[in-house]
Order: sequence, then C-alpha cells, then structure tokens
Amino acid sequence: MKGQDDRQQTARGKGQSAARQSRPTASTGGGAAQDAAVLAELRPGQSVELLKELHILTREGRLNQDSRRKLKQVYHLYQFIEPLLADAAQDGHAPLLADHGAGKSYLGFILYDLFFKQLGRGEIYGIEWRAELVQRSRELAARLGFARMHFLDMSVADASAAAQLPERFDIVTALHACDTATDDAIAFGLAKQARAMVLVPCCQAEVAASLRQNKALQLSRTPLAELWRDPIHTREMGSQITNVLRCLHLEASGYQVTVTELVGWEHSLKNELILARWTGARKRSAAERLTAILDEFGLRQALGARFGVS
Repeated sequence: MKGQDDRQQTARGKGQSAARQSRPTASTGGGAAQDAAVLAELRPGQSVELLKELHILTREGRLNQDSRRKLKQVYHLYQFIEPLLADAAQDGHAPLLADHGAGKSYLGFILYDLFFKQLGRGEIYGIEWRAELVQRSRELAARLGFARMHFLDMSVADASAAAQLPERFDIVTALHACDTATDDAIAFGLAKQARAMVLVPCCQAEVAASLRQNKALQLSRTPLAELWRDPIHTREMGSQITNVLRCLHLEASGYQVTVTELVGWEHSLKNELILARWTGARKRSAAERLTAILDEFGLRQALGARFGVS
C-alpha cells in the first residue's frame, strides 16, 4: 500500500504542477489571489462550470469552507476509485459504475468529468430515492452533455431487481448511504458480481438497537457488555460491530477487503472507507468469525439473514 500511495502522491504532484501551468489565469483585480488559490485546489481537467452547477464553487468561482470539505472528500474518494476504473476499462471494456444513495450526485458527476468523459465509453448509474434530486441530476447531465449518466429514483434495496439496470456492474459505490442502505449496496454488488465496491458507511442504528434490546441479558452473561452499557457507547459499538460484520461478509463472499480513512477526522466524523476487490477466494474463516460474532452479541436472529447466516 505504501508504494501505491507514494506513486499516487507523485502522480498527483505532477498533475497539479501541470494543471497550474495549463489552467486559465485568475481574473485581475482584488480577488486574483483568491481565484488562483481556488484553481490550485482543482484536479487537472476539472470543469469549473460543473463545480459551479453543483454549487461547490460560487458563481464568482469562489470556494467556501464547507464546499472545500465536500470537494476534499470527493477528490480523495476519486483517488481510490480511479485505479479501479482504469483496471475495468482495459481491453476496450466499457466500465459500468453504480452510485448508491447518490444524493446530488457530486461523486458521479466528478467521476464522469474526470474519467468517463475522456475515456469515451462506460456509464454511470446514480440511484437515489428522492425524486426531486434525481430530476435535478437528469437536467444537469443534459445541460452538460453527459449522455452516459443515468439516474433512477428508487431505494438501494429495490435496485437489485430493477429491470432498467444492467445485469452486471464493475464498480459499486455508496458514499454516506445511511443505516442499512450500505448493506443494501453490498447486496446489490454481490448480485451484480461487482469487481469492486467502495463504501463509506453512515448512521448505523440497527445493531445499536439490537444491543439496547438485549442489554440486560448481556450484562448478566458477560462483562464485555459494559462496553455498551451507556447510550453513547452503545451507538459507537453498534457502528463498529456493523462495519466489522460487513467486512467479514465481503471476505466470506470472495472479496479482498481494505479498511482505511476517507479523509482527516477534522473534515468528517463518518470517515471509515471500506474498499473491497473481487478475488474469488471465499474465506471460510471469515464466515466462521462472522457467525461467532453474531452469536456472541445476540444478533444472529435479528441480523443473520442480512449477512448470509441462517
């Protein structure tokens, strides 16, 4: 990983250097220095007009602190996804990417702008249950000429059976898909035989609710239940256990899993990034540990089916 990170840092440094030479000069006047600082933060080839349409940049081309955090998250996630797309695009293949819980489709639009547009093939499907956001994304894609972007107003859970979606996808992403939507995205990826999944979980409440329900029984059974006696610990333990179960489920299903930080904690508290690559090697030990953890925490009856345990 360190060698790969070093190569990414080197490539990024070279790209930023070239971009500073090729980008348009900031407008003259009192805001020239601010304009130049904004341009220096953008990736090479990034459309300024797209960022304005997404309201990441103001109409004057400025970047406020909240937008800077959003852009930093999406760019950092792009660094993980771009090599996966490049691998999927080999031998003339047209990569297919599904973005679950797409929201305003920041990630999808930037992926298209920086990768798919230049590649000239491949498609992105943004899946979002809020119809007004889907319609807005459709209109923006039409204005920008992003013809290979598609948007569906449906839940993540319903997407696997949707007839208008391809039978297979190369990459599945879910950035801050709330609660069980991340599990639904994993189920979608498994059903679609995805080569890779890139997941940033958010707001996991289901396991915490089960821990609260069984708290009295667990306190009498094991001293480990002290780890979730208090409500704030219950919430954090629920989140931790959920992500561990997800990783074991992916490993048991034939994926190599890496867990890391998305960005610095000062930018987002929902910061865990799960990167899964298909290898076909289904780990029996992962399946056994998954079952053991469900049993240890009294979660098997409530959650076993979600993680492939009967």
